[in-house]
This record gives sequence, structure tokens and C-alpha cells, in this order.
Amino acid sequence: MNKAKLLDFLNSWAEGVIKIGQAFLDETNYKKVALDFLSQHYAFKTQQVLFKPTFTRENVFRNDLDAALSYFIGGKFSEDNGFALRPWETIKLQELNILNEENLSTAMGTLLFKPVSSSETTLVAFTFVFCEEEEAIKIKIHHSSPVI
Repeated sequence: MNKAKLLDFLNSWAEGVIKIGQAFLDETNYKKVALDFLSQHYAFKTQQVLFKPTFTRENVFRNDLDAALSYFIGGKFSEDNGFALRPWETIKLQELNILNEENLSTAMGTLLFKPVSSSETTLVAFTFVFCEEEEAIKIKIHHSSPVI
């Protein structure tokens, strides 16, 4: 996986998170948008995925589709307020480091999240390990945390 493909993927991921929030604001089927996002960006369909979202405390890991969906739009766990429903106006890649070895591609970097109707921003450090599924890049391992 070359840098250009990974940058395209990360931009698609950020746009997907924003799209979920926009669907929520527009009062359209944001759950379907979120499920499409997860299907497009994560390998839940064919592989085990390890997912440690940015803002979790009680249920730290979300390693199946239902738990991941809950993190993005709320529902399964009481601590989930719907990360993507905030909603976010912009998500900008600030730093990116890539490691490619044989069948393993990893990206580690930072993303700057800016919510709609606020000047406050949140800087998040992430590590994504990628696999290929159905000839597309998917996240197999996702770890993120706020930079404080």
C-alpha cells in the first residue's frame, strides 16, 4: 500500500465520519450511513478487528460491528454519545507516518477534529493497521486517543 493510497483512504475515512454527522443533522438515515461507513473502512465483514476508540472508559474496546456502530452513533453502551454525531465540520490529517512490511501496512499520525459551530478543536493520535479485503483497503486494528 503506497502513501497515495493510504492518504486517499484516510481522507475517505474522515469524510465518512463527517457524512454520518451531516446525515444526523439532516434527520436522514444516519444509522445506514454509519453502517455503510463501517463496511467501507473496517474489515468486520471477513476478519477479526481490534478497535480502541478515542473516547472510551467503561467499555474500552469495540471489536465487533455492533459495538463499533454504537461508538459512532450511540446505542449499545451507556457511555456512547455517538462520536460521529457531534457532528464534525472538518477532520484534518496533521501528521502521518507509514510502515510497510510484506503483508502489513500501518499508519500512525494525528488528526485535528473541529466540530460544527465551535472553534474548539481536538487533536487525536491514531494507529491503523490495514489489510486488503475485496481489493480495498480496510482497517484491521484501530487505536486512537486524545493528545493532551
